Amino acid sequence: MVKLQEATVYWDAAQKSVILKEGVMVKDGGAYGYFNDTLLLSGWGVLEIRAGFGGTAQGDETTFFLAGYLEGYLTAGQIYSHYTNMYPQLIKDEQVLIPLKNFMSKQDKWAREQVTQRRNSDPLWNHLGLILAQLDGLHAGAVEWAKSNQREPLPLFALQFLNGVGDLLDLVPALTSRSNSSAGAATFRRPGMGLCTALIKVRNNPGYEIWYTYAATMRIYKHWDFRVSDGHVSTGQMSFSSYPGFLMSLDDFYLLGSGLLMTQTSIGIFNAPLFSRLNPHCLLAWQRVRLANGLAHTGEEWAQIFSKYNSGTYNSQYMVVDLNKVSLRHSISSGALTVLEQIPGKVVHSDQTQALRRGYWPSYNIPFHDEIYNLSGYSIMWRRYGEDFSYDLCPRAKILRRDQAKVSDLGSLKHMMRYNNYKRDPYAKGHPCKTICCRNDLRPRRPRPGGCYDTKVTDYQMALQLSAEAINGPTTQGGLRPFSWRSFNLTTHQGLPHTYVFPFITMTPTLRRP
Repeated sequence: MVKLQEATVYWDAAQKSVILKEGVMVKDGGAYGYFNDTLLLSGWGVLEIRAGFGGTAQGDETTFFLAGYLEGYLTAGQIYSHYTNMYPQLIKDEQVLIPLKNFMSKQDKWAREQVTQRRNSDPLWNHLGLILAQLDGLHAGAVEWAKSNQREPLPLFALQFLNGVGDLLDLVPALTSRSNSSAGAATFRRPGMGLCTALIKVRNNPGYEIWYTYAATMRIYKHWDFRVSDGHVSTGQMSFSSYPGFLMSLDDFYLLGSGLLMTQTSIGIFNAPLFSRLNPHCLLAWQRVRLANGLAHTGEEWAQIFSKYNSGTYNSQYMVVDLNKVSLRHSISSGALTVLEQIPGKVVHSDQTQALRRGYWPSYNIPFHDEIYNLSGYSIMWRRYGEDFSYDLCPRAKILRRDQAKVSDLGSLKHMMRYNNYKRDPYAKGHPCKTICCRNDLRPRRPRPGGCYDTKVTDYQMALQLSAEAINGPTTQGGLRPFSWRSFNLTTHQGLPHTYVFPFITMTPTLRRP
């Protein structure tokens, strides 16, 4: 059953507590918004929150705390389910829990200490203080919901775990390796499949999909609009694909009020010794993404901010499109596309606007910059295992190079990003994951419920309105059978659709600024 929940929250300064009013959206409240639980109907829930626009002045920290509190309260039921589904996907060996909790506790303590000491002198740490206040509010709102529904409150670790899912994809294996190895540690590792494919074209900016376990398909599309008094903040408006309990996207598909559009694809690290550099005195990738999104006015600024305090986790290629640098049918100025790649101990970025001028920029989990490509171990992988690890010759590179010219509008972009003709496409060689939208569940041997499970697309005019189209679920293009959990019931999938046959739907913020 579809549930539309509306609520408003206020900060009671005298009692130092939150006042919650359910069933109404009051525009002079500290934060107000709604959650439309339409996951089983359309494939997506939709959350929209506005904060800081009330008649009573409130500090930025209060604004972020209340926004988090409201989101935590409205989506707590989904947060419980998503945590239940994601925990077994990441924690395969319970022995890693102690070092993981220690690492995350030390990182959180260090970050909060830096905020306390440096927020008055450095805008980065001041903004991180706001993000951590939002996380604290998220936890407090979820706890309040648990009290009202006779549920055991989730610990703060659960929300740190969820927000750090991307970071944990690297952190958990690294910690597991440390605890299980002696001085002769392995120098080579085979990470799991890459997480995404992206295509950015001059007319369509961009098409993007994420690859991961289908257990992660509890999707919420979020629209936030926070009024922020700090003059260093570039925008308090963002629309992005996300999940319950996440204060970021994970997919990293963001439309920002600053005119920036950001997305990424993950990078595998085959050179295991790089992970010896991991240290809790860092900022996790999800935190640095939020900092760069909130503070940057240009792609170059985004790269400079994100590069600070590199955690070496959720290593990825990030692409930032600056719509302010694009004049359709006229010109594309330098700085329109900034590409950044991160590995442990190294972040490299460059202006790749010339690629857009030539027509397109592809991304498919293989590093572009030579230094990153070699240091992460891809050159060794290419020599050992062939062109699947080549930037220019891997299957998705070939398919995108062959077919990108057919993309001329939003419809053809959708078709490109959902493409999977693995039985006939010569580049796929009969493999359902050597193509644009992977279907690991269709492998004849050892099928598993993972692959490309969603797609987001937008164009220039839509992006200016923070609007996109999104679909949740593995592709059925070309007559592929819809994915069903029937054959994979041993995988925890609490609260998820049984079968995925959803269409693209338009995501547009509705609670507009006056």
